[in-house]
Amino acid sequence: MSDHVAPLSSSPLPGEASQENTFAQLLAQFDSQNDAAGPAIGEQRTGHVVNLREDVALVDIGAKAEGVLPLQLWRDQGPGTDLNPGEAIEVIIEGRDPEGSFKLSPFSPDRPRNLEQARAAFEAGRILRGKVTGVVKGGLTVDVGLRGFIPQSKSGVRNPDDMHKLVGQEIRCRIARAPEEKRLILDRRSLIEEEQKAAEQQALEHMQVGDEVEGTVASLATYGAFLDLGGVDALLHVSDMSWTRLGDPAHLLTLNQKLTVKIIKLDREKRRISVGLKQLSPDPWAGVPERYPDGARIHGRVTRTTDFGAFVELEPGIEGLIHISEMSWSRRIRKPEDAVKVGETVEAVVLSVHRKDRRISLGLKQALGDPWADAETRFKPGTVVEGKVRNLQQFGAFIEITEGVDGMIHIGDISPERIQHPNTVLKLGEVVKAQVLEIDVAKRRLRLGMKQLIPTPMELFMAAHQEGEEMSGRVVKAYPGRVQLDEAIEAACPSAAAPVRRIEEGTLAAKLAAVWKSNTPAPAEPEPVGVTLKSGEVRKFRITVLDPARHRIEVEAV
Repeated sequence: MSDHVAPLSSSPLPGEASQENTFAQLLAQFDSQNDAAGPAIGEQRTGHVVNLREDVALVDIGAKAEGVLPLQLWRDQGPGTDLNPGEAIEVIIEGRDPEGSFKLSPFSPDRPRNLEQARAAFEAGRILRGKVTGVVKGGLTVDVGLRGFIPQSKSGVRNPDDMHKLVGQEIRCRIARAPEEKRLILDRRSLIEEEQKAAEQQALEHMQVGDEVEGTVASLATYGAFLDLGGVDALLHVSDMSWTRLGDPAHLLTLNQKLTVKIIKLDREKRRISVGLKQLSPDPWAGVPERYPDGARIHGRVTRTTDFGAFVELEPGIEGLIHISEMSWSRRIRKPEDAVKVGETVEAVVLSVHRKDRRISLGLKQALGDPWADAETRFKPGTVVEGKVRNLQQFGAFIEITEGVDGMIHIGDISPERIQHPNTVLKLGEVVKAQVLEIDVAKRRLRLGMKQLIPTPMELFMAAHQEGEEMSGRVVKAYPGRVQLDEAIEAACPSAAAPVRRIEEGTLAAKLAAVWKSNTPAPAEPEPVGVTLKSGEVRKFRITVLDPARHRIEVEAV
């Protein structure tokens, strides 16, 4: 028999400790064997608070072991009230900790823990709270008690690049369709839209036209800016931003800028609000008719030009228009830039003010003086003028006599000879002389003639001869006397005698004369008065009258 006595139990050999089951594993095995009816993970139970420690509450859930509920988790997910010993609360079994206690979390109807609770939440349309856990292809993963998925189209995020900004945030959502095993589709967008609509409705109910409200610039466009008035959007049109003309809203506003604006239009049915910024400052158009009466001379800066004219700033917020037709008396302006340039200061005359339409009509040419003011004196009929040919038409030519005064020469008054078109005689830019034939100041029309300055044969003859001069002439007509003195020149001869009337024998007149003579003594034969001329004869004549005004020449026989 050996003296060595074996121990009742031996210590484990090196390495055997790692093979032993932990206390927790043994407890789990015990529970699975002896407490098969114990609570399962995700199960909802009613428990009673047994004790409160520094950061946890011990809860009796009717199992062999107590449950541990973190107080901070209760405050974050629970009703927000403090717990008291003996208080009954609803909890969810999350598992076990290493000491064997059940890990608990507060039960909340907005965080389903199983498929049955998810279906109940879907049927009730319940709003769930969840935490965004990640961005995946096509949407977001969300923990709402169960793992869920929000498609990008239902996330409420307009820009897909901003999806990652939601990761880690707690959101509110609904179940979009009936839950299926391992598939929970969520919707956040419809909830956001409903909340926005409710906020808009509430905001609209308290708004009135004329109210001054605070807003934040949410977006900018070429035509204006959209402001968030605290749950409702409003349009601030570019025309309502400033009394002065503003081309781009970005020159005045920036995103997220805080503004005080005035409600100028409100349509609750269509949910449309228009606001104004300039309406909070005095209207510069007040008193404009008094400051700028008709006929007043002003100086202003050209701010912009259009096809029909140029806009001139008279003062901040006040602009006048110089129409292209009011830029020059010559009417040769094809585009405003031919007369004015943007940025330059011009002098103009106020033509009219329309306060209601906020329009001021200006005239540039009126500031230079009306060239037709004394035209009736300067351009009397018969006056010879000189000008440049500026336009040729089939019916005639337009001559610029002076700045703002044009005259028209009809084709029939260009040359004594018949022409087919004015360009056969005249050229553009050519300087010509003409005679004023007619003037109409009211209609600003001046009719000219060129052929009237070309001497006629009659005028040349009169210039070459004088009264009292004797010259040969051929009798064209005996009575009344007409004498040809030169080619195409005829003169009247008032001294030509009337022819003596002879009665032929055998005629009725001769018989009556014979009867008359038999009863009445025969009268003396009358002597012819004047000089008797014979047609075709050539003889000497003396010029007695040269009348250029009437184009008349008179002679007497020598």
